Amino acid sequence: MHRAIRLLKKIPRGKVVTYKELARVCNTSPRAIGAIMAHNKHPERFPCYKVISSSGALGGYSGPGGIREKQKLLAGDGIRIKNGKADKKIFYTFLRGNPADARTQ
Repeated sequence: MHRAIRLLKKIPRGKVVTYKELARVCNTSPRAIGAIMAHNKHPERFPCYKVISSSGALGGYSGPGGIREKQKLLAGDGIRIKNGKADKKIFYTFLRGNPADARTQ
């Protein structure tokens, strides 16, 4: 299992992470993170719906129900989407030295 998938469990309720941030801590590209999320075999255990674009836009979602389902899952996690975007105040940032430790911006 890719490290990016395992890191999804570190994102607290009410927070999201960007493709860019996951790419930074996994030393890869945001596009690669998107492909990795699309192949998440256990979305119920590893919440890939919490990964969004750095603009706050929802990005894609290849799970059943598509982007509408992603928005519902985010709402169930206490995340409000306004005008198709999440507020950057809820972006989650992994610490530089050890991504297992994390903090919010």
